Amino acid sequence: SREPGRPRRAMAVAWRAAPRAAARLLLGRRGIASCIDPSAGLTEDQKEFQKVALDFAAKEMAPYMAEWDEKEIFPVETMRKAAQLGFGGIYVKPDVGGSGLSRLDTSIIFEALSTGCTSTTAYMSIHNMCVWMIDTFGNEEQRRRFCPSLCSMEKFASYCLTEPGSGSDAASLLTTAQKKGDTYVLNGSKAFISGGGDTDVYVVMCRTGGPGPKGISCLVLEKGMPGLSFGKKEKKVGWNSQPTRAVIFEDCVVPVGNRLGAEGQGFSIAMQGLNGGRINIASCSLGAAHASVLLAQEHLTVRKQFGEPLASNQYLQFGLAEMATRLVAARLMVRNAARALQDGREDAAVLCSMAKLFATDECFGICNQALQMHGGYGYLKDYAVQQFVRDIRVHQILEGTNEVMRMIVARNLLQG
Repeated sequence: SREPGRPRRAMAVAWRAAPRAAARLLLGRRGIASCIDPSAGLTEDQKEFQKVALDFAAKEMAPYMAEWDEKEIFPVETMRKAAQLGFGGIYVKPDVGGSGLSRLDTSIIFEALSTGCTSTTAYMSIHNMCVWMIDTFGNEEQRRRFCPSLCSMEKFASYCLTEPGSGSDAASLLTTAQKKGDTYVLNGSKAFISGGGDTDVYVVMCRTGGPGPKGISCLVLEKGMPGLSFGKKEKKVGWNSQPTRAVIFEDCVVPVGNRLGAEGQGFSIAMQGLNGGRINIASCSLGAAHASVLLAQEHLTVRKQFGEPLASNQYLQFGLAEMATRLVAARLMVRNAARALQDGREDAAVLCSMAKLFATDECFGICNQALQMHGGYGYLKDYAVQQFVRDIRVHQILEGTNEVMRMIVARNLLQG
């Protein structure tokens, strides 16, 4: 389960002294215990996608993860390298530059990339969701105007739904778009927007009609439009490799030709996007948890207390076993939901909610337990486990809070 000829203790020393090199070593390993092997049950094509993503994570992301976090760097060039591998529009149609892969393929790729940097991968998952929304609900002119440069990550996209006064209650959003001739005039603001201010394209949900979900439409805005501005860059606990800002509309003029779908279709578009977004973010949680299990496994082996490796302590053995079991259970649930979404099953939306709820809760617990197993070392920024904990925590909040996920599941169970 380790690189031949390299002692475990030397690996641990390398992790403390040079976390970038150690990250590459740990996350690039192929000798993973079969019980948690993320390639189990995959087709040969899927294993190849996974291998490409794992290699990219180990070589291009993990060595820089801590620096991106500390210096709050948005790694644009690294993401463009990922786009050259097809990761800028994974489930977008090939005729506009996408990879045309399935939702399960997408989950596998995001899980693998997240082992290298969860924060960066999570932004990439949001970008992919935005491109899919334009590809799916846009007309041919819109698809060909926006998608190719987004799939190549020449340009980047942000998803704008949440507002200062309407988080979980998205249908009560207040940003208005008043139609004037062949334009809309937007007024209002969006909060907690990933990539806000640094990205080029904004998929915005706004009110063109009366109250409730049927009065919401979807517009695509481009950076530089008059009346579009941004708030200060937020200081966050994690997710520091992607900027977060408010997006502000003050008499912002947008052509009617930038509307996706019909007036009043926006809320449906938003929710369909979020079904995939929930699978994507759950997949990012899986990658963080998988990396944390490997880090805990390594630490228990090299760290000694009372003259014995921590790995000889049965309490810690049982804890590691529970972490591995929860990881595999979450992975199976996410992949089941991904298949349901791909197949267009009637229960897909609720399965996506269940997977997001379970995986983000369980994977945060796994990462947090891995930090605990590291003892005081886990609280040092020289050790990657603390960054996985910080980056993964927000996954229980965004793409619909886990409280809302419970509401969706309960409603489905009780409606009949």
